[in-house]
Order: sequence, then structure tokens, then C-alpha cells
Amino acid sequence: MSVSISFKINGEQKVSEIRENTLLVDFIRDSLKLTGTHIGCDTAQCGACTVHMNGKAVKSCNVLAAQVDDADIVTIEGIASTDGEMHPMQEAFRSHHGLQCGFCTPGMIMSALDLAGRNSSLDEATIREGLEGNLCRCTGYHNIVAAVKSGALNMSKNTK
Repeated sequence: MSVSISFKINGEQKVSEIRENTLLVDFIRDSLKLTGTHIGCDTAQCGACTVHMNGKAVKSCNVLAAQVDDADIVTIEGIASTDGEMHPMQEAFRSHHGLQCGFCTPGMIMSALDLAGRNSSLDEATIREGLEGNLCRCTGYHNIVAAVKSGALNMSKNTK
């Protein structure tokens, strides 16, 4: 059975017909062709599929696409400026080498943005706890923590 959904993704209004059991991660990747959202574990354990739904980080492998009716979704493709300049958090991950293979990076960045938006001051312990649901198999997290701290600081500078 299919259902009609109307939603906004990365600032663009969309209407789609979907099967009622379609996962949001599959819909984003297969139907919308936004492949920055990765499929990792399919059990909400790794965080590679993290997107923002109505301003909050969610693991899209744990959400049905039908649940985004009237929602505002932002994927990793939607955070850079319209002129292609990287978001301060993306730039921080690049400059602090907060990635190696890059598989976890989109989900890490989306979770880091949510974390930075909820906390005015981020110390190492807060960052590590806030990213607990995101797994990286390469870096050991030291550079990721440094990137999140720097990205959050640069985000706060940009809003002043």
C-alpha cells in the first residue's frame, strides 16, 4: 500500500508517493538520490544514517518515510551554503582531520550540529557523550572531538 507525503528536504518542498513500510534512509538514498546519508547497521547503532528531522538529529534507519509527512528534513547535502562553501562544522572536520575513510562523517557531522545547537559550551566529555551513538572504525575519536569543539566555536562566532 502506498501513501502520499508532503515534506521539506534541504529547504525544498516535495510531495511523494511511498510504500508505507519504506525506511527514511532508503527513501532519502534511493528515491531522492541524496547518497550522503549512509546505511551502516540498519539497527540505529552506528549513526551513519543521521539526519535532522524538525531540527533534531534522528537515525533515519529507525524512522519510516511516512513519518516525515509535514516534516522538515535536512541531510548532509543541505548544510553547506548555497554558494558551495562548507558549513563551519564540515570545515572543522576537514581541518582537524576528523575523518579517515569518511563513512561515518556525514552522520557524525549531523549529530555534532544537533549537539552544538543544544549546548552553548562543549567540553571533551560533553562531546564524547553527545556522540555516543555514532561509531567510527578508523580514528579513535580524538580528532573528531577536536573537530566538533572547533566547529561549534566557529558556529557561535558566525551567529554573533
